[in-house]
Amino acid sequence: MNSPRFSQKRSTEFSRTLRKRVKAYFKKNKLNPHANSSMGLKTLTMLSLFFVPLIIINTGYVSNPWLLIGLYITSGLGMSGIGMGIMHDAIHGSYSKNKTTNKVLGYTFNLIGANAGVWKIQHNVLHHTYPNIDGADDDINQPFFLRFSPKSERLKLHKFQYLYVWFFYALSTIFWITAKDFVKITRFKNMGFLNKKNEFRKAVSSIIGWKLLYFSYALILPLIMVPQPAWIILLAFLFMHLVTGLLISTVFQVAHILPETDFPEPDTRNIIAGDWYHHQLNTTSNFSPKSQVFSWLIGGLNYQVEHHLFPNICHVHYKNISGIVKKTALEFNLPYHINKSFFGAIAGHIKMLKILGSRDCNKVRL
Repeated sequence: MNSPRFSQKRSTEFSRTLRKRVKAYFKKNKLNPHANSSMGLKTLTMLSLFFVPLIIINTGYVSNPWLLIGLYITSGLGMSGIGMGIMHDAIHGSYSKNKTTNKVLGYTFNLIGANAGVWKIQHNVLHHTYPNIDGADDDINQPFFLRFSPKSERLKLHKFQYLYVWFFYALSTIFWITAKDFVKITRFKNMGFLNKKNEFRKAVSSIIGWKLLYFSYALILPLIMVPQPAWIILLAFLFMHLVTGLLISTVFQVAHILPETDFPEPDTRNIIAGDWYHHQLNTTSNFSPKSQVFSWLIGGLNYQVEHHLFPNICHVHYKNISGIVKKTALEFNLPYHINKSFFGAIAGHIKMLKILGSRDCNKVRL
């Protein structure tokens, strides 16, 4: 992979000042930047929210179809919590200073049907290094019917993407647990990842093994144990993923695909103007900063700016360091994008999808 490079070194006056202030915050308050007791409680809560409904379903005593659907949707909320909170921090290495702990908790992603290894390349390496850079950020590398970058080809159907995108967001985790990991791992191999001997074969075998485990307790066993027609069980399973997919996709996308964020282009030498820290501020936005309950539920991902600047810090600390980040950014005349509410962020996302689907994309900042 011929990766873009930033024209400035990562260590600038802004980045040095910001890192120094954040480090001083943890030292002054005698805090560990990793998980605390609140994070431990959240981990237990989300794992229970995912597994307990499935255990109840698999006892075979659920005879009411509405109760079955309700249990599956509850499990889906737990799945969302695992994906946005537990595994997200663990795979970033921010959950614990102990690598083994992070690795084990990262496997919770495999337990909900996805794959930690694939996610690490897609999210940690490609998205976090190159947000909103076409061809480098894999999160904006979408199927032909979605246009998330002003550099990708515009088709007539994109005019309506702001309407139909929600359907595909809802289906995203269904695609994830069935085909996405296989598509991505093949793509990443072709990009130059997984180039060690037998690494690709082992990765594919691991993906298959974990998915068989997931489907065995999330769908196959319920089909055997639950005294309901198969179509009702399949429908309940689908509802679980529709809720999960819509929630997770929306949370991640409304932080980057917005009218106020940039979509930088590398020059002819494949160089991005500026440095990595400036790039994160230019391409990322926070939302709903005052909603503590919402922030808790979505793993602090409403503080996307802090997450992108400090992915090595557990998300339970983002709210407390956000003031430091905002103050420092403004001191250096750098942007600090923020939407007051989640619905405001969704409205901005819809507006951006309309812009990207129109003939005139001059409003998009490159």
